[in-house]
Amino acid sequence: MTFSTLDEARKFWGYYGRRKGFSIRQRYKNKSNIDGKFTSCKYVCSKEGQKAVDKRDGMVKNPRAETRTECPVRMTLSFNHEDENWAISNLFLEHNHILQLPEACHLLTSQRMISEVQAHEIEIADDSGIGPKAAHEFASRRVGGTSNLSYTRRDLKNHFRTRRQRDLKYGEAGSMLKYFQDKATENPSFKYDFQLDCDEKITNIFWADAKMIIDYAHFGDVMTFDTTFGTNKENRPFGVFVGFNHYRETVIFGASLLYDETFESFKWLFATFLSIHNQKHPTTIYTDQDTAMGKAVGCVFLEARHGLCTFHIMQNAVKHLSSYMDKESTLLADFSACMYEHGQQEEFEEAFENMRGQVPTQTWLDSIYKVKEKWAECFMKNAFTLGMRSTQLSESLNNDLKHHLKSDLDIVRFFQHFERAVKVKRDVEVNSEFDARQYLPKIKMKTPMLVQVSKLYTPVIFDFFQKEYQRSMAACAEALHGQYEYMVTIGYPFEQPIFQEEWKVEGNHLEQKSSCGCGQFERLGVLCAHALKVLDLMNIKLLSEHYILKR
Repeated sequence: MTFSTLDEARKFWGYYGRRKGFSIRQRYKNKSNIDGKFTSCKYVCSKEGQKAVDKRDGMVKNPRAETRTECPVRMTLSFNHEDENWAISNLFLEHNHILQLPEACHLLTSQRMISEVQAHEIEIADDSGIGPKAAHEFASRRVGGTSNLSYTRRDLKNHFRTRRQRDLKYGEAGSMLKYFQDKATENPSFKYDFQLDCDEKITNIFWADAKMIIDYAHFGDVMTFDTTFGTNKENRPFGVFVGFNHYRETVIFGASLLYDETFESFKWLFATFLSIHNQKHPTTIYTDQDTAMGKAVGCVFLEARHGLCTFHIMQNAVKHLSSYMDKESTLLADFSACMYEHGQQEEFEEAFENMRGQVPTQTWLDSIYKVKEKWAECFMKNAFTLGMRSTQLSESLNNDLKHHLKSDLDIVRFFQHFERAVKVKRDVEVNSEFDARQYLPKIKMKTPMLVQVSKLYTPVIFDFFQKEYQRSMAACAEALHGQYEYMVTIGYPFEQPIFQEEWKVEGNHLEQKSSCGCGQFERLGVLCAHALKVLDLMNIKLLSEHYILKR
């Protein structure tokens, strides 16, 4: 290839970088000593070379993250005096790092092309209630024109009113069906279903777009369901199924509008959820203490562990137990310990019996005790929860929705605004994915295991693992009679040494595994410091594939 000017060559290199998923940089431009004109130029990947030594690293709390990987990708140009153009004289296109995904390329430093005018137009459109895609269309249409701000606002207002009238002329039910049909036509993976009553009127609705279905296939092992957010002018319960992704951020698996919160409605909803998600059951599902919802969970999610939201339980504890407390009472603290701290069932039973002695019989304590397997630490110890103990993920999403939804919305506008709120959550995931590919993890000890998992885990999971690895350095192990059996505790050698609870760990050198009684890996998916200590005692320096969960 040849280029007329260096500016043309740089634009081409930038276009190529955007298509492939890397940011570009100019390495050098050489001038002739005779006439002062440029004779050669080199464009590289932004990850070329190494970061210069930062003399402040010892003093700065949060030094800049490393991005350079000595990437060899380059395009060198030389000026051809005969043809008076720039020709490629050296080219290498194999990167030594992961490239960015197409949806994150706009975040690359060299690819941020949006102008201040476009950003301003998008903000106007956004304020008018139009979703991000339509806002961008308006912005791109307006940029370069001669219209003023008031004309742009009028444009958007007229467009919005016309669209709303077109949606409503079929009536709410017809508009809703047309909205879902349009979505399914746009992407056949968009799924929806609704339930009719005896009068052939729509009662309950469930829908999930393609991304929700993909996310559930990857991350649907633990989820929460909540209906605390009432929406639209009929105040119909709005329910969302949400979970954690590999960045520990909220992902949405589906949404519903319900006619009521009865057992039959929940049973239909959960069965529809499984049907749309290819009959894949979650490992664990959290809900609030709604009786009808709990009955439906037990009836439909036969393979799932059902947990109750600890946040709601604690709120109820405050409500029901406060009247029995005086200034010196520790009743609430004792209940909190039963919920979060007592790891053994014997400890739990003893502590709970002590609480019973402080309040009359046949109280709220008796009713919550009957479902202790769904909220107490000692009973949920072996449940795979990812650290989730409440439905606050759903409630957090509901709070976000309040910024986008209004109680007077018709049903189709509600769906459109919900899309907008979901996109905000997905943009956060794109940003996290971008950062994970752009910045190198900070490895505090260059050990084989940490270097290995830094390339496998996402940054947030790697940080969690690295903290456990550091704790394992402070662990003390006492060998038992069996081969590779130890009692392990974490010790802190202050003036008076402090040791945490001891746990029995069994190692298997042949399979390169270690199993700890604390059950952290079984609950959270990340190996604990106790098990890491035993792996080290067995001279196992790399983590086996068993401990790298697909999620």
